[in-house]
Amino acid sequence: MKPIQLPLGVRLRDDATFINYYPGANAAALGYVERLCEADAGWTESLIYLWGKDGVGRTHLLQAACLRFEQMGEPAVYLPLAELIGEGVKLLDNLEQYELVCLDDLQAVVGKPEWEEALFHLFNRLRDSGRRLLIAASQSPRELPVKLLDLKSRLTMALVFQMRGLSDEDKLRALQLRASRRGLHLTDEVGHFILTRGTRSMSALFELLERLDQASLQAQRKLTIPFLKETLGW
Repeated sequence: MKPIQLPLGVRLRDDATFINYYPGANAAALGYVERLCEADAGWTESLIYLWGKDGVGRTHLLQAACLRFEQMGEPAVYLPLAELIGEGVKLLDNLEQYELVCLDDLQAVVGKPEWEEALFHLFNRLRDSGRRLLIAASQSPRELPVKLLDLKSRLTMALVFQMRGLSDEDKLRALQLRASRRGLHLTDEVGHFILTRGTRSMSALFELLERLDQASLQAQRKLTIPFLKETLGW
């Protein structure tokens, strides 16, 4: 079977790895998603559903799982449904050729009969093929407004984890972890300064850190509060 030609624009972030993920209160979810990526995972642990507000790390874990499979030489696919809904339900055809299927933003397509039926059949094909499925959405399976009862039943069979946002202390540790992976030293003082002056979402904080990393390399300067003020105009 030929590999599926995915729409352009679907890219995995190189930094969306398990080792780059600071779990905070989501350690159990991280652990089970990593187990899902082990070679001998059975079907009972082959359907995981992550839910929570934006910015809690759902997408990071889905992409990290795909990257892990790619590193193992196994086929995996990541589909951000909110971005790809315009492609239509044919997007879900033949996905059982992949060892791992990651469906992000499931809430974007539920309530649409054609999508729900296609999802139900996909779930069955993946189960029958012994494949693994990782789902992320903004709501729990019970709260999701699914109309097709058979699909609702499939979703409630998943191993479900509510993803929770990081505390300020966790955000600091997450920034320091990401900085150390880039070869940067981020002190508590500078980290707290970023958190009190910068935006609160982790994705925006990581983008800010990337910007600081590039500026630090160019200027050959360490991350200090005066350097941050100068670079960011704070």
